[in-house]
Amino acid sequence: MGQTYAPPTSETGLLGHRRPSIAAYDAPVTTNTSDLRRVSLPLRRQTLRAMRDGAIVACLVLAVAHLLGLLDIGVDAYTYWTVDPSNPYTSSAPGTAQAYFYSPAFAQLTAPIHLLPWQVFVAAWTVLLTLALLWQTGLWMAIALLLVPVFVDLTVGNIHLLLGAAIVLGFRWPWTWAFLLLTKITPGVGLLWFVFRRDWRNLAIALGATAAIAAASFLFQPALWRQWFDLVVAATRAPDWKFLVITIPVWFRLPVSVALLYWGARTDRRWTVPLASCIALPVLWLNGFAMLVAIVPLLAATNAEAPARRWLVSEHPQASEASAAAA
Repeated sequence: MGQTYAPPTSETGLLGHRRPSIAAYDAPVTTNTSDLRRVSLPLRRQTLRAMRDGAIVACLVLAVAHLLGLLDIGVDAYTYWTVDPSNPYTSSAPGTAQAYFYSPAFAQLTAPIHLLPWQVFVAAWTVLLTLALLWQTGLWMAIALLLVPVFVDLTVGNIHLLLGAAIVLGFRWPWTWAFLLLTKITPGVGLLWFVFRRDWRNLAIALGATAAIAAASFLFQPALWRQWFDLVVAATRAPDWKFLVITIPVWFRLPVSVALLYWGARTDRRWTVPLASCIALPVLWLNGFAMLVAIVPLLAATNAEAPARRWLVSEHPQASEASAAAA
């Protein structure tokens, strides 16, 4: 992350900063990000491309295995598929398997997935998560997939990769923050980025879109929102699972997220938004760290050929590059 492709130089060590340069097709990979300092890696663009293509094939093989019924590991995806959108909380309780904690709006919006056979849905869901991972990481997809949180999140079928994608999208389309607020809720603390930057227009779009979706859902089935609220309150009082990676309650992690966002907003470091949102997850499972792949397209001097990076820069190239230089 924060890489450029530059020819080998006589410089050694981790100190010093140099301007990024465009080098040969197969030049070694380095980083010029001032936060990370300069680190030479024994990887070349050609190697990364081959690794990326191999990772894509591996993910497609996983999808085909799901489609043929050879695997049964998408436990979180199975929860999304089996939940009854008209009554999603009947069997949900803190600390129980396959409990459904997302808002009624999300359950209602995803109702069409129940028309698909399970094997078709989990295969399509795996392809969607693969596309989200590829969009955010580009050439670094294979390296990201080797990280345990990312691999686990893809195999169990949770939404953390999609949450990361929604954060990146939110810099141009603020309404995508509704996805975070109507699912995991607390990662929505990332909206403070707009507050600290006094970007009231984008904040209003994000909150307005969320409120509109929630209002429509409430008018359709108000009783579900009362059930969901009671369930979320009960979850805050439940004991932590013993096998959590980090058992620090979210109420202690939230101030850290806010402080990180304030620093990032004041210094124009976009990559602090997915990091702060990840820290603020209501329950910090191992695979929750998969959200951090959203950092890749937001770091300065990144030449990972991530489609998300190119998409962000395409709207306001000069502003985006100036923001990147500050990172």
